[in-house]
Amino acid sequence: MSLKIVVLAKQVPDTKNVGPEAMTAEGTVNRSALPAIFNPDDMNALEQALRLKEQNPGSTIAMVTMGLPKATEVLREGLYRGVDEVYLLTDRVLGGADTLATSYTLAQAIRKIGGYDIILCGRQAIDGDTAQVGPQVAEKLGLTQITYAEEILKCADGRITVRRHIDGGVETVEGPLPIVLTVNGSAAPCRSRNAKLVCKYKNARIAAEREEGREEYYAKRPYLTITSWGAADIDADPAQIGKAGSPTNVKAVKNIIFKAKESKQLTGSDADIEGLIVELLESNTIG
Repeated sequence: MSLKIVVLAKQVPDTKNVGPEAMTAEGTVNRSALPAIFNPDDMNALEQALRLKEQNPGSTIAMVTMGLPKATEVLREGLYRGVDEVYLLTDRVLGGADTLATSYTLAQAIRKIGGYDIILCGRQAIDGDTAQVGPQVAEKLGLTQITYAEEILKCADGRITVRRHIDGGVETVEGPLPIVLTVNGSAAPCRSRNAKLVCKYKNARIAAEREEGREEYYAKRPYLTITSWGAADIDADPAQIGKAGSPTNVKAVKNIIFKAKESKQLTGSDADIEGLIVELLESNTIG
């Protein structure tokens, strides 16, 4: 059977290169100060979507991301691997969103796309590590969800069978379509880019990104136009998006830098142990 698959992806800061400028004074991530990458778990989710497409002729994949215009880099990576449609959610009023506001915005976009059978996303994003957005999208859409998915074993007759990796082992579960799956980083890695698709889509852009004087070029190649939606395009409630719709507040941000020091020897006395614990607490090593 043919499926309409939606993949939720995110462009995230490369947390391997976090420095003192990684956070703003308001407690939000300073994305301009860090290199941006395709969220790793979302890549695993994309691979599962591509496998479903191959196994079910006539299926299509739509990819959605929310972010600044440069997040189209993630969408092009999807096109290079076999995604059929891509959507960028970008609007100043969407900025500063926590997981609650983000999941609402994504759910509104999915409703606008419509006709979905399976929604896939990574278990969590490396810039937040909350693992909340996928389940919240399922809740807002009123759909069944399967989390910690590692492999889709079967999809037929309106039902899907999934192997999920949980603490202590694995389990096989089944659910009805439409459904939301969040995919573990332990799932199969995403395939490489397809060279022909790279050549086809390397100039795919939203209208705001296009170079002046290339109107005719894009008019003849409608497949290179990346759909861009703002809050109004998805009928978003202003009270539920961006900072206005985000109940999460960061009270303080502290940069902690670990430095190697000289070694010290301790006895097993209560005083030495208590002193070590106090020192570790004061240096933020524990606590």
